[in-house]
Amino acid sequence: MGSSRLPGKVLADLCGRPVLHHVVERAAAIAGVDVVCCALPDLDRDDAIVPVAEAAGAVVVRGSEQDVLSRYALAARACDADTVLRITADCPVLDPEVGGEVLAACLQGGLDYVANTAPRSWPKGLDVDAFSREALERADREATTAYEREHVTPHMREAAGYRRGNVALPSDECASWRWTLDYPEDLAFFRRLLAHAPGRPEAARFADLRRIVEAHPEIAAINAHLS
Repeated sequence: MGSSRLPGKVLADLCGRPVLHHVVERAAAIAGVDVVCCALPDLDRDDAIVPVAEAAGAVVVRGSEQDVLSRYALAARACDADTVLRITADCPVLDPEVGGEVLAACLQGGLDYVANTAPRSWPKGLDVDAFSREALERADREATTAYEREHVTPHMREAAGYRRGNVALPSDECASWRWTLDYPEDLAFFRRLLAHAPGRPEAARFADLRRIVEAHPEIAAINAHLS
């Protein structure tokens, strides 16, 4: 709730439902996912998120606002997770199929950490990280910098000894597209984008949304100037 650029963004209305509801529903649709957990800061201002997360079907775990790595480790222990997918709640068009590819690459490849951003080829907003519980616990023990603690995955991405992988598109032509929610212009973008989605907006997948953006460049222009 404390976003400096768009306060309360995860509860903003998008197609008649909170942004967070879209994220939880899409996360739950990822093949292989057993439970969706919203790992929230333990601040009073974030209390309003709890009933929304629970109504969407998520388990809620609360921990440090700044030490997000410890919050993830706490959530993994609470859910008794063997493997964790990291998804940020400001990505309302998260694609379950993309998430499933990343999860499968981690599990089937016997890897510690798999991303779809190293290098980036998907639009910003379809980011998914998958990592083993062991890798998460190791990072929680060993990561020392504020940057590592706040951003969860840097230690797994950069330290020696982790077996890593990446899931990429054949080209990077979509890599500059902005499909994440940080500014009012982003919210306007999502509302216009999903208004063109076929069927239920919640069911629109990357291929559907890509066709819309390519057919309507004026929609992408709404937030293209942001970084």
